[in-house]
Parts: sequence; C-alpha cells; structure tokens
Amino acid sequence: MCLVIGFAVMLLAACAEIPREAVEEVNRPLPKEFLLGPEDLVEVTVWRNQDLSRTVVVRPDGMISLPLIGDVQASGLTAAQVGERISKRLSEFKENPSVSVSVKEINSYFVYVVGEVMRPGKYPLKSYATVLQAISLAGGFTQYASKNKLAVMRSTRNSSGDDRQIRIPVRYDDLVMGKGQVGNFRLLSGDTIVVP
Repeated sequence: MCLVIGFAVMLLAACAEIPREAVEEVNRPLPKEFLLGPEDLVEVTVWRNQDLSRTVVVRPDGMISLPLIGDVQASGLTAAQVGERISKRLSEFKENPSVSVSVKEINSYFVYVVGEVMRPGKYPLKSYATVLQAISLAGGFTQYASKNKLAVMRSTRNSSGDDRQIRIPVRYDDLVMGKGQVGNFRLLSGDTIVVP
C-alpha cells in the first residue's frame, strides 16, 4: 500500500504544471538587437575630434564616462542609441557632432551553472546558449545529479519595477526528447542553472 501511494505521489510531482509566469518568461522574445551591459567594451568615435574619441568599458552601474560630458547611460541600450545620447550631450559644446559607437568586446552575456556538474562556475558567452549547451560547457552531469530536477533561476522585473527571482523547473528527459512546456530554451545573461 505504501509503495502504491509513494508511486502516485512521484507521478503527480512529475506531471506538475510549470508556473504560468515561468512559461511566459521562457517564451518572451529575445531582443532583435544587441543591448549593451556591464563589462562590454565599446569604442566611441567623435568625427574630427580625437580628444573626445576613446574606447571605454561599461561600468557595473551601466554608465560610461567620457571627457567633457561625463557619464552617459549605456546598459540596456543599443550602440546606436548610446551614440545618439552622446551626440545630444555634445551638441551643447560642439555644433552638429557626428558620433558613432561600436561594440569591441561582448563581456556582459554570461550564465552560471551550479551543483552536480563537472565544472560549476560562471561561463562568459559570445552568443545565445540553451540550457543543454550551458550544461555541456560545464562538462555535463556528475554521477549524483538529479537530472530531472533541474531549475533555471532568472532575475526579472515585475510591472512595478521591483527585481525578483523566477524559478523555471526543467526536466532533462524533456529537454533531450523535445517535450515539456518550456523545452530547451535560450538563456538570458545572468541566468543560473541549478543541478541538484
């Protein structure tokens, strides 16, 4: 009798629905253009003005520092949008400044893999990666891993602008079989895969 009850509990847990907010978060479209983030290296070129042109790193607070105009928001914007902001600020000092911003190094896209993997840690990436690809980067599972109890922890903002964590449960068997509600989704920068 106890064995039957235990099996029923396990079956119900395996069939549990993934929270709606987790499914919505996974299905949210990725940005079409690259958005700058902390640690990205950008080259700011002001036409015909070498003194104002330079290569700068986006700081942890999302800003870059430039001579004459000081700090400019860069994180969360495209390179073209940052160029427009710089140009607008420079127009106070120079007539019709022509500014271009180009990305030299992408350092803001990274994921963490923790728990029962061969090489847990932070993994900097140069392009989007899926859950399976990140686990592969971490060397795969150890022999003690509970493969069907994976979770992806994602920081997000709610409608009032407050930061919060969303837990996205993931089953390895569903990933490799192409089944499940979330599938082998692409990770966002800062996502943490937890392998119990």
